[in-house]
Amino acid sequence: MDDADPSMGLPQMSDSDVMRILLSEDASRDQSEPEVASSIGEQMLHMDIPILPRSVRSRIRDVCSRLNPSNSILIGGGIGHLSAWLFDLWCENPEGLEGMSAKPPESFRIIEPGTRFRVIIERLIRRYGAEDWAQVISSTWQEVFAETTSSRVSNLSIPDSALNSIIPMPLDLIIIDLPEEDRIEAASAAFELASPGGLVILLEPKVPTGDVGDLSEVSEPTPAQLKVKSFNSWIELVQRVNAEHSVGFADLSGGTIVAFLKKI
Repeated sequence: MDDADPSMGLPQMSDSDVMRILLSEDASRDQSEPEVASSIGEQMLHMDIPILPRSVRSRIRDVCSRLNPSNSILIGGGIGHLSAWLFDLWCENPEGLEGMSAKPPESFRIIEPGTRFRVIIERLIRRYGAEDWAQVISSTWQEVFAETTSSRVSNLSIPDSALNSIIPMPLDLIIIDLPEEDRIEAASAAFELASPGGLVILLEPKVPTGDVGDLSEVSEPTPAQLKVKSFNSWIELVQRVNAEHSVGFADLSGGTIVAFLKKI
């Protein structure tokens, strides 16, 4: 690789190298479930709520540990399972690992429209003493995106940091934890709001399998056909982002994490 600016003393890395390092496991961190997150996971099992695989949760935590975001959001707070992993990273030093906690963002907004889940997450925020910088937004992502986009369009002459929007801008880190049928549309909208140098992280939708037949113009598509159509939209989104920005993948036992990095 070519040398970068000598004053930096660092080699120039390709986009693929940057994404590989960013999405890699942090071997110095405990990959087991934090205590608070473990309790939430047990509640989810009793409530029959789908759980993001542990390998995915821990890897998202590892990625976030390498970043220093000013403004970050989690789209899909649920009952607070993934949030607990992030609060554990940003608020507490793991026992016996001094200095392993990461600096919290200036703002962390958890978007969760469910009233009952919102109350649980608010308790979680208080438990970690994160009230000064963490907050739940009780709206759908579609509503948050529409309001934020409208605010930006109405104030083109001022920087994002001065916007009086529902979420602090600009957004440096966006994590998506939504059901598969909502994930692709959310990722596309989220990338529009990401700041230059901002990162969007999500679990890749599952690849459809089997013969679903041809789509017909006279009959409604089957659920399997809709799944194929949705995955095709995902491929188009990845190709669109990759054409001008950076896309990285991390294959894990519980699925594949995808990261969209907006170029500066």
